[in-house]
Amino acid sequence: MRKPPLSVATVILAGGQGTRLYPLTIHHSKPAVSYGGRYRLIDIPISNSINSQFRQIFVIAQYLPGELQHHISQTYHFDAFNPGSIDVLTPQENEKGEKQWFEGTADAVRKNLSILLKSPAEFFLILSGDQLYNIDFQKMVEFAENKDADLTIASIPIHEREVQRMGVLKTDDQHNITEFIEKPENLEQIKSFILNEKIAREINSPSQEGPFYLGSMGIYVFKRKALIDLLEQDRRPDFGFHLIDTAVKYKKTVAFLYKGYWEDIGTVSSYYHANLMLIDHTQGLNTYDEHNPIYTRPTYLPGPKIHSAKISKSIICEGSLIEADEITNSIIGLRSHIGKGTIIRDSVMMGNHFYMPPSHEGEPITHPFKIGEHCLIEKTIIDEHVQIGNHVRLTNKENREKFDGNGIFIRQGIIIVPSGTRLPDYFEL
Repeated sequence: MRKPPLSVATVILAGGQGTRLYPLTIHHSKPAVSYGGRYRLIDIPISNSINSQFRQIFVIAQYLPGELQHHISQTYHFDAFNPGSIDVLTPQENEKGEKQWFEGTADAVRKNLSILLKSPAEFFLILSGDQLYNIDFQKMVEFAENKDADLTIASIPIHEREVQRMGVLKTDDQHNITEFIEKPENLEQIKSFILNEKIAREINSPSQEGPFYLGSMGIYVFKRKALIDLLEQDRRPDFGFHLIDTAVKYKKTVAFLYKGYWEDIGTVSSYYHANLMLIDHTQGLNTYDEHNPIYTRPTYLPGPKIHSAKISKSIICEGSLIEADEITNSIIGLRSHIGKGTIIRDSVMMGNHFYMPPSHEGEPITHPFKIGEHCLIEKTIIDEHVQIGNHVRLTNKENREKFDGNGIFIRQGIIIVPSGTRLPDYFEL
């Protein structure tokens, strides 16, 4: 039997604009971006918190919050037998009528602290709205409680080539963090941070050629009083660059070692590969655990209708109509419609929120959201509610790394078709 839940409130930081994920964030906040053909990125931290029995959840949002609020309100429902709450907090006006915009992660928590402190929680679990993992946060909070730590940081072994995109920790043998540098500019700064043998054995660090370091996952457990003190003591706006450094210097700060899958969706490339990893059940996020499900909005759709397509290494979501010739190593999202003769390879199709209705009752659908007939689509991300005509070829034939034009984009060699785009017949890129 699982122990009774600890007194914990979860705070999910979901306010960022996600500029590195552009153009997927033209019409969506980053945590509201579709994932795996059926989920939203925000579903992962919320689901992990609920599965850990931490059901008082605050989501702090700022950029394009409307879609995120709607998804949460339509997805997560609690009652007297399954108590809980999810409150979405957005910038408020001050007494002068001025919007109090959040200037960073710590600033977002600081400006909502009076609301957060209405919770009686002893610990605050701080999460990001755009990371993928399967974590039992009870273990992390119990670790923090046993260590009597003011701040506990979830950490993961990272290779030398990854250190400049993450915060890097130096610990002693007892998991106490002695130094911290956010996104070090050069390896000279972290010469002494290389993983020591005891910690390396404890987490079974990768066998590939190193050296390896401990990277911060951006997941924190704060004691209530420590969070209040630190936000008051250090008025700077960011956790990673500012508050964590102060905590390491003046508070008891420890590292919780995590051994499983974790991915920060920071770029188009990381988003693309994290989606395609779902096809291989031995890697990526585990979405097949019935005891710890990833929750999302129920759809009540029928199974996909597949005609004569050759499908290999792919996920086809409910409500789809597949008339294609071939779908290989791809994710096809909810309510997708793919025409005859079309070939899709190494692509992510997000699907649609709804089927487009006929213009008049009883008439056929004249402009459906679909991929047309006899198209060739390779290494492409297709956002929601897109129309692609017949004989369209999206293959990045010039092998561009970056391209902006005609409402279509290339980032890191991956073609992106943003939400609402219409590509005419015989379009090529």
